[in-house]
Amino acid sequence: MPDKGRVERANRTLQDRLVKELRLAGISDMVTANAFLPGFIAAFNTRFARIPHRPDNLHRALNVEPDRLRRILCRRDERQVSQHLALNYEKQRIILEPNELSRAAAGKYVDLYEYADGTIEVAVNGIALPYTMFDKEQRVTHAAITENKRLGEILAIIKAQQETDPPKERRVGTQRTRYELTGRPLGRKKTILDKRAERLAAEAAAAGQSPAE
Repeated sequence: MPDKGRVERANRTLQDRLVKELRLAGISDMVTANAFLPGFIAAFNTRFARIPHRPDNLHRALNVEPDRLRRILCRRDERQVSQHLALNYEKQRIILEPNELSRAAAGKYVDLYEYADGTIEVAVNGIALPYTMFDKEQRVTHAAITENKRLGEILAIIKAQQETDPPKERRVGTQRTRYELTGRPLGRKKTILDKRAERLAAEAAAAGQSPAE
């Protein structure tokens, strides 16, 4: 089986020589070009083909564990674990279950793998850590603390933080949707004459006369 270099050299030759051969033969449509290819390939191999020194397949078998290959073909990232054994990823709150490894990872960075099927794995030195994931926009309730007794202390801390920092109201755009009265007539702006008429009317009213006098 030819190696990568031989394949690339052949492709580079064909991209140049085949185009010129088609032009010399006056071929400009796909049907005629496909009919021309078998004879061109035979002539090309007769002229340039070489017998390899070792005709057997020298490709080596993939000697990699399935889990290792799965971790290679995925999205990998690093996240720092807080002292409460929590970390954030893609608007999600990941809380590690308390154990010897997770407690040792507090304040350190851990490996985070996101696979093609959407599953997420948190690992320390290649060892996966059990965790619970929460939506950061979801509020922690007393029922959740009661149901998760092992994580009750951590959830209580998160709930206390959420109570002291209530969720911000989302604003959709900045355009004003309500008309505010300004006291000005609609349709046009005040001109100099309008302002002069208003001033004369105010002076007449102050003098106790009508504007026509």
